[in-house]
Amino acid sequence: MTTPNLKSQALAQVERQRPDLIELSLRIHSHPELGFKEEKAARWLTDYLEAQGFAVERGFCGLPTAFRATYGSGRPALAFLAEYDALAKLGHACGHNIIATAAVGAGVAVKEALARLRGQVQVIGSPAEEVYGGKAIMAQRGAFSDLDAAMMIHPGVRNTPQARALACIGLEVEFFGKAAHAAARPHEGINALEALILAYGNINSLRQHIRERARIHGIITDGGEAPNIVPAHAAGSFLVRAVDAAYLEELRPRALACFQAAAQATGARLAYRWAEVQYEAFLTNETMADLFRQNLETLGRSVRPLNSEAGLGSTDMGNVSQLVPAIHPTIAIAPTEVASHSLEFAQAAASEAGHLGLLDGAKALALTAIDLLGNPRTLAKARAEFLRAKEAPQG
Repeated sequence: MTTPNLKSQALAQVERQRPDLIELSLRIHSHPELGFKEEKAARWLTDYLEAQGFAVERGFCGLPTAFRATYGSGRPALAFLAEYDALAKLGHACGHNIIATAAVGAGVAVKEALARLRGQVQVIGSPAEEVYGGKAIMAQRGAFSDLDAAMMIHPGVRNTPQARALACIGLEVEFFGKAAHAAARPHEGINALEALILAYGNINSLRQHIRERARIHGIITDGGEAPNIVPAHAAGSFLVRAVDAAYLEELRPRALACFQAAAQATGARLAYRWAEVQYEAFLTNETMADLFRQNLETLGRSVRPLNSEAGLGSTDMGNVSQLVPAIHPTIAIAPTEVASHSLEFAQAAASEAGHLGLLDGAKALALTAIDLLGNPRTLAKARAEFLRAKEAPQG
């Protein structure tokens, strides 16, 4: 069977799944679960894949809500990555219900093509993308070491085949001072909140002297107990981001010095903890991205190249892209004025436009996988590009 015929078959398979995929997406959307607590979503997704003939490994990589579902065997091995964690108080305001079900739909569609092609397809469920870097942990544990390519789609406000994302690491800080009556005996206290405020000011000053696309930002999570008590404890949560791991490593001691200086100035004791996992910068594979673009255009979508002025976030899919050729395209489900991580975007993720994004995303992913599985030269080209990009300086 020729690749065009396999593609037609894959498109028809996604259409046959349409009601099931939409129902699954809405069910996940209606039951938002935070990172590493996605028990319902993981169960629903794996049950669906198992019913479609996939061999399912639950608790993959030692993470209770991670999974790997496999159909076929040998190489090449391609994976669709699913995310399904939600945001605190906002639910699926990042559209992970769409990411998960598009991955599942694409996996089932490619399964049909494997009757004529060599290799295997995997759907890998990766929990806790939003806060804890589930894929980073899974990468450390070898989840992606035997793959030839990995891909996923992310809902957004534009159809864009490429992705850029900053390397990122979290920093938790605490200052310990000494409580005292703020009016009667303030001289006996050591103000932990004042130390954190000074550190925040230091961070603001540092921002003027770092590279353009680097970011340092955070919040105060504890600022004391009562206005008439000198705060004995203060705490904050911060993120340090950079265009590549090398500059992030350079920024870490500079950011930490802002807090150390505040401790020395106030006499408060500083305790800090860097996050155990680091989000890596995303490395788009242009060979795969171009295939995805062509396939998405065949579905009637207008595709734009990545805007160089677009804002940058971070994703643990970056860690995957540093190990294997990967893409992380965006598919539009809302008008451009709608911000991600907003209530409006959460509503879009359960709308008719969201359903269409889910289905078109599943189709484009499946078609791209068939292009790679059906042409060893294309897959080799993607691999060669990946190796060149790894050797080139990033950022």
